[in-house]
Amino acid sequence: MLAAVVFVPSAPLLVPELTGPSAFDTEPVRSAVGDALADAAATGIDRWVVVGATDDPVAGPVAEAESGSFARFGVDLRVSLGSVGPDAETGPRMSLSGLIGAWLRESASLGPMTAFIVGRETTPRECAAIGADLAARLGESSERVGLLVVGDGSTALTPKAPGGGRRDSAVALNKAIVAAIGGADTATLAALEAGPCDTEGVGGRVAWQVVAAAVENSGSTLVAKTGYADAPFGVGYVVATWTVTGDPA
Repeated sequence: MLAAVVFVPSAPLLVPELTGPSAFDTEPVRSAVGDALADAAATGIDRWVVVGATDDPVAGPVAEAESGSFARFGVDLRVSLGSVGPDAETGPRMSLSGLIGAWLRESASLGPMTAFIVGRETTPRECAAIGADLAARLGESSERVGLLVVGDGSTALTPKAPGGGRRDSAVALNKAIVAAIGGADTATLAALEAGPCDTEGVGGRVAWQVVAAAVENSGSTLVAKTGYADAPFGVGYVVATWTVTGDPA
């Protein structure tokens, strides 16, 4: 059964080994992620599922490697989802979403984790169907499952942002996304359109829409809490927790 949902950025800068000890700009978001995971874990999580999008432009659910390295981000830091060692070669290159999830599994001692990675070209309608399927799987299990949702907002929120500088349209869209996540507003997340999200560099749409559908179909009642929402590098980062209260309807 679904127990909690934790939203974190898809940001290699979360990883101290990649940023160095003097990267003070990353400390607030890293601290917020730790607090959010601790809050969720305190509710009693038997197993975690990291939900994210692929790096490549494909659609639909994809198989994810069980281990990988941050080498393409500058440091050969190896991580694993837990069923194999970090040095094992287990298929295709692990996505950034998977790498972040695996690193958090180890750094926050989250316990067993599996991956549910979806192609970043998946349409909102397809995300809804995939999320409904995920809800059915969660409902069949007696384990208390936490969903670790990895994704970024717009890449055009400040003058030096990597998405081409600040755009008012990107800022407006990102504010709507932050409000939706902060209010557990699954309807607004489900209604995000692929075109505007792509234009504004929103990388988290697919993961957020899959999880929104999973929550809707689980019949869960949620308490939402936002721990962080900012753009220290011009990219929208949001950290939030949805805690399930009571029994599913």
